[in-house]
Amino acid sequence: VHVWRVLQAQRISLRRRRSWCLSTDPEFAAKAADIVGLYLEPPENALVICVDEKPSIQALERAQGWLRLPDGRALTGFAHEYKRHGTTTLFAALDVKAGTIVGKCMTRHRAQEFRKFLDEIERNVPADLDMHVIMDNASSHKTKLIRHWFAKRPRWHVHFTPTSSSWINQVERFFALLSEQQIKRGAHRSVAELEAAITAYIKIRNAAPKPFRWTKSADDILA
Repeated sequence: VHVWRVLQAQRISLRRRRSWCLSTDPEFAAKAADIVGLYLEPPENALVICVDEKPSIQALERAQGWLRLPDGRALTGFAHEYKRHGTTTLFAALDVKAGTIVGKCMTRHRAQEFRKFLDEIERNVPADLDMHVIMDNASSHKTKLIRHWFAKRPRWHVHFTPTSSSWINQVERFFALLSEQQIKRGAHRSVAELEAAITAYIKIRNAAPKPFRWTKSADDILA
């Protein structure tokens, strides 16, 4: 009993787990300051977008769906029995200021697919604005094919996140919401059904976009 009271007094939960990955990137400070600067003080006549892909999203047909509790506060009751019906990869670009999403599902996530998605972004953004693209260090983002794509478009500027620092890319927050609010709560009997659900979710968010608000300065992060 005494130990339990001490744990409660210190707000320590034996069930809570917290973890993080410390970046060993020697350029962490400079890269973090660059990206946070884009969030807090975006350049004029430009768009800042966060780009990444969410691979291997499984189309799962669950034996039992989600049930709302009588008080309406939570969803529960999803079964551990399911059938697998294949996977898809979602490429997504988040407009940091507007909060809107450009998304496209593809079967694979190679450099070829990434280039196609860059074309998709270009079709959906104003042609008279500079583009600042925040993305991670995935090998598919740095191939000769991708480097040439950016080299032919001088208005596009690439900003790579520090290694092991996906949390600094705001599109990852969108992926977390997508998983929690749509993918985990659905039962999808085919990849086409899964992709339709993802597309519908993006349309709903774009109809009433809510930008994420970045609050920490680079100095706060380094401290």
